[in-house]
Amino acid sequence: MPNDLTQVEATDDFMLVLTYANGEHRRFDMKPLLALKPWTRVASPAAFKLARAEYGTVVWPGGVDVAPETLYLDSVPIEPTAVRTTSRAHGD
Repeated sequence: MPNDLTQVEATDDFMLVLTYANGEHRRFDMKPLLALKPWTRVASPAAFKLARAEYGTVVWPGGVDVAPETLYLDSVPIEPTAVRTTSRAHGD
């Protein structure tokens, strides 16, 4: 099991920039999932931006989430300098 997710940033291009408790940073592409249920409910830019880090994973209002294992295994590592810090980043 990967470390707990502590922060997420939902970007304009439907990517999730993930920060883990161990300091690791990863990028997850949500685009392939957005055509599938239940993620169709967060396929609009406004809904997608409501992503939050809770319970060690990414969640949206209405109970939509992504399994923490999926986030980790299907994401790619990024350098900390590539992590954008914006007001859209949400964490615990």
